[in-house]
Amino acid sequence: MRKTAPSKPKRSAAKRERPQQKAPKAGAPIPMLDLARQYHSIEKEIGKSVQAVCASQRYVLGPEVQAFENEAADFLGAKHAVGCASGTDAIWLALVAAGVSPGDEVITSPFSFFATVSAIIRAGARPVFADVDPGTLNLDPDAVNARIRRTNSARIRGLMPVHLYGQCADMTRFAHLVDEHKLAMVEDAAQAFGATWRGKFAGTMSIAGAFSFYPTKNLSCYGDGGLVTTNDDAVADHMRRMRNHGSRQRYYHEEIGWNSRLDSLQAAILRVKLKHIDDWNAERHERAVAYDVLFKSAGLLSTRSAKDGARPVVRPLARNKDAHHIFHQYVVRVERRDALRSFLTERKIGTEIYYPVPLHLQQCLGYLGYGAGDLPESELAAQEVLALPMYPEITPEEQASVVAAIAEFYA
Repeated sequence: MRKTAPSKPKRSAAKRERPQQKAPKAGAPIPMLDLARQYHSIEKEIGKSVQAVCASQRYVLGPEVQAFENEAADFLGAKHAVGCASGTDAIWLALVAAGVSPGDEVITSPFSFFATVSAIIRAGARPVFADVDPGTLNLDPDAVNARIRRTNSARIRGLMPVHLYGQCADMTRFAHLVDEHKLAMVEDAAQAFGATWRGKFAGTMSIAGAFSFYPTKNLSCYGDGGLVTTNDDAVADHMRRMRNHGSRQRYYHEEIGWNSRLDSLQAAILRVKLKHIDDWNAERHERAVAYDVLFKSAGLLSTRSAKDGARPVVRPLARNKDAHHIFHQYVVRVERRDALRSFLTERKIGTEIYYPVPLHLQQCLGYLGYGAGDLPESELAAQEVLALPMYPEITPEEQASVVAAIAEFYA
């Protein structure tokens, strides 16, 4: 079992062979994500694995899921990995198994996908938001500490940092807060399979860590799928019951659980992709460095503290000393974001906004009592962030075209 990870995981010795890619034609669309390129590189492996599942007639849980769970746990250095139906279910399973109960409060980030907060509510708890660090856009430990001390509520029982865009939150400081305030911590690692903090993989630094294998993720299946990791035998056993209607033995139910079983076809696909994830993550990192170089060469790139209008593009801080960023997304903060996005769309360059509305301002969460101005860093980020095309197979020519178009807009 791989117990720890290097700060920058090495590539496998036998680097995979990738199909030769032709340089894109001038004016050809540059998608935000092109899954077809990845599929073509592993098509034969995928076909063989899917055929094996079909021949086995074991389609839900079963040997293929167990094999993937074992391989994922070994990769991450976790004692247990429990497959489930989605990343959303993974967060819910992690929270419930960690002991979060109705009436509890869980502190988390307002700058994340909706599943982060909906899983807390589904567990019967109340979300409590603390603002993000303006550099990394991850949950800010200082803001969490201030929120706990300001609220002074015995109901705050949980803490859930989000490893946003593929970079781990400051797990060293969060561990101190957990000890000081006696909190149960789980990790929302949905965007961070293979990311590390000080040599430890995301999802292994708390009671439980939740992963998503939605098709846009850096490790993805061909549908929905999720995984929870833990080093606690009782927590793992509880999650296995909860994903299967609260049952260890068929038709005997110890508690009310959920139907959240990972199917064998998705597990088989994930087993193929897991063999390549080190290479793919390394290639994502290389593409991110290439973007940085292109933006600097174009005179566009600034730092978070020096955004004065002269250099309109800010790349959120990568804490390279402590964190190995796997760049699930390459996100910049830009001036006149919506106008730039429209400009790029006209030039057939895909982009996305992660996320346009912070969670504390979502309409359905109005009952929590937050308003505009309560979490200013998250609100500002929601107005500025823009995700650019990022995947291992994107070509240098395509990246150059993306940056050239942005330079043209700000010229």
